[in-house]
Amino acid sequence: MQNGTQHRIVVLGGGYTGAIAAGRLAKRLHRDDVAITLVNAEPDFVERVRLHQLAVGQELRPRPFDEMFAGSGVELRIGKVTGVDVEDRSVAVVSADGVAEELAYDTLVYALGSGWDHQGVPGVAEHAHQIASRAGALRLRERLAGLGAGEPVVVVGGGLTGLEAATEIAEARPDLDVALVARGGLGDWLSAKGRAHLSKVLAGLGVTVHERTDVTGVEDGRVVTRGGGLPAAVTVWTTGFAVHPIARASALEVSETGQIVVDATMRSVSHPDVYAVGDAALAMGPGNKPLRMSCASGTPAAWQAADAIAARLTGGKLPNMPIRYFNQCISLGRKEGLIQYVTADDRAVGAALTGRTAAVYKELICKGAAWGVAHPGFGVLGRGRRTVREAAGAGAGGVAVNAA
Repeated sequence: MQNGTQHRIVVLGGGYTGAIAAGRLAKRLHRDDVAITLVNAEPDFVERVRLHQLAVGQELRPRPFDEMFAGSGVELRIGKVTGVDVEDRSVAVVSADGVAEELAYDTLVYALGSGWDHQGVPGVAEHAHQIASRAGALRLRERLAGLGAGEPVVVVGGGLTGLEAATEIAEARPDLDVALVARGGLGDWLSAKGRAHLSKVLAGLGVTVHERTDVTGVEDGRVVTRGGGLPAAVTVWTTGFAVHPIARASALEVSETGQIVVDATMRSVSHPDVYAVGDAALAMGPGNKPLRMSCASGTPAAWQAADAIAARLTGGKLPNMPIRYFNQCISLGRKEGLIQYVTADDRAVGAALTGRTAAVYKELICKGAAWGVAHPGFGVLGRGRRTVREAAGAGAGGVAVNAA
């Protein structure tokens, strides 16, 4: 096909899921037939699962998109997405130098992900730090570097992010007084073996744990709880993630959390030319339970979406790969880890891997995730398939899309 009749695929967001989807689509489809554009605010891929390491002063390997996608046919557009018009099938983008433009699409892959969620708690936005973004991790890094011995650091949130942040800070800065505040019991979703190991590691690192504690506010130098307060030269807020608000502002059907409601192929239930992957999507997993925001479910969701788009464009067979869980991987500093094995619907079983072996396992998982982004065509055999062109029913790009 000529450029004027290429099917235009726009991918929003260059995190794990967006980058994988863009690269996999480029492998699945013939570049003469499609124009694939990846829109991201930064020119580099950010290993989000390592931001707690960046926050304590460790350097992360640079991963420029222009190198990762060199020769793939994926066009990189650096800019901030400011709006999506699903009726007009266009995306509003503002470049780094402030130039506004609109990108038209025939198929949209929405992968804008999530950011930190201060949950409306007074003072959090003004006084707390977050590690949901590289900018946030770098600000925390600068603040931690300026602390003197004995100063208190409070990590609020007893989930995976909070555990990794608290242990990383305590290991990197044993001179600081690190505390972890959890609304529930420490690791109460883990197996007995997992909870015992978690308690042992935190105690060994000198982390003070405040279980079943509700935080009602954050002030300059203090975390406010229902029972009083805790001194905090630095507060790190890790209580959860909120999705990017752009989807809710569009005509897309979204959940109460603002996630795009999708079917088993990651296709919007309200707009069939839109797919959503990663944290931005509300997809159902085993037991008819929503998949949690995680790399563990986001990566296979990206595969599913890319393969479904390719199948519909080429007249191929739709993928049927149920997304399930196998384990939860938690780094507890650089020397310790916890691998909690789970059921398909993410409930802990008795088995767990601990200690140095678990730390090595988690490191391999992190490296594997980054490798998967850089090699999105892994497992895709043969050259890109040609799209199916029909005389009637074609979309704006001249390619008919199977509505199945």
